[in-house]
Amino acid sequence: MDDPDVRPLFPRPLRPRELVALDVLAALGYAFVLVVQSPDVRHPAALALVAAMTLPLAVRRRWPLPVFCLVAVASVAAMTLGVVREPLAAAAYALYPVALGMRRRRWEPTAAIGVLTVGALLLAAFGGVAAEPEVRRIVETVVLGSLALGGAWTIGRAVRERRAYAARRADEAAERAVTEERLRIAREMHDVVSHTLSLIGVKAGVAVHVADRRPEEALEALRVIEATSRQALTEMRHMLGVLRTTPSTTPSTTPSTTPGTTPSTTPGTTPDALSPAPGLAGLPDIAERAAAAGVRVDLDVRVTDRLSPALELAVHRIVQEAVTNVVRHAAPAACRVLVHDEGDQVRIEVTDDGPGRRVLPAGVPGHGGRHGMGHGSGHGLGHGMGHGLIGMRERVAAYGGDFTAGPMPGGGFRVLARLPREGEGT
Repeated sequence: MDDPDVRPLFPRPLRPRELVALDVLAALGYAFVLVVQSPDVRHPAALALVAAMTLPLAVRRRWPLPVFCLVAVASVAAMTLGVVREPLAAAAYALYPVALGMRRRRWEPTAAIGVLTVGALLLAAFGGVAAEPEVRRIVETVVLGSLALGGAWTIGRAVRERRAYAARRADEAAERAVTEERLRIAREMHDVVSHTLSLIGVKAGVAVHVADRRPEEALEALRVIEATSRQALTEMRHMLGVLRTTPSTTPSTTPSTTPGTTPSTTPGTTPDALSPAPGLAGLPDIAERAAAAGVRVDLDVRVTDRLSPALELAVHRIVQEAVTNVVRHAAPAACRVLVHDEGDQVRIEVTDDGPGRRVLPAGVPGHGGRHGMGHGSGHGLGHGMGHGLIGMRERVAAYGGDFTAGPMPGGGFRVLARLPREGEGT
């Protein structure tokens, strides 16, 4: 977790021109220090060597490898002639951008140049120098300079690897966010489309089945189909309006941190996007639509404290999908929906009593069974219910809750979910 009291040295990344300006100041400052500290630098040749060692550092980011080669050669010459005492500081400063920008498989030339530089300095240290104190000083200079070169190279490579790792992590996070957003949209689309199309399919099958014998019942089924399709269209427009909202008008949301949430809108968005997300207030509508499809739903909602919009949406979608499965797979049946506030968690339980007394004829949509996870009476989990259970399980898991679904011992099917309150928005 980031410490709010810790602030970066620069509030924003430095621009290329600002970085070049810093390098120019460093080059001029180092040249001034060498001229002041070394009396021998007054000679024109010595001044030329100092200039060759320091001034190219101003463009080390533009041409890193040529600058390092020039500074390394000038450093060896300055060491050989005894112009300056610590010539490798400039070479180390020039080596850093080389290590930072060089690709992994192109480090050999720089390493070879570094070895040659150290070798040349060793030759300069022991070539024709007999005084023991002088030899010791030169050896110390070579050792410290080598450490400086090695440290510059190591730091440059470490920074490069860290930036590459951060870039990979950012790409992975972006891909993960896209995947999670797609899954969230897929769940919402499935909840809306599956629920309404299941009701439409059931009522269309009823209308076809009774059209000749009971035309008034067929007409009522068509009215239900019309109302359900209009409501589905409204919900789809609401969802598309939210998705089409530009980032400038909609605060960004992260699916992993706010599961099931719908991005909020600000003035200027589409009218459909301004409608509230479905919640507990929409549960009676689910019961009414299920009743129109022939399934009586008994609602028992006991929530004392107000839930967050995200948690209400999750409860609504779980109940919607569970009731849709009852309509689709249990034929006309009795269904009971419990939504209870248990303090630190919300309990959602949807049960049915199995096949209804009037089973739809073969070929009518909605008559299928729940193969593999059926009730004790024998109807099973059909093809369409698998994704519904998966979607409910994923939605509950996003909140860190518990989810179970399966047949009951005395017959019927039960969906049970527990959503923790502390999981809201986490």
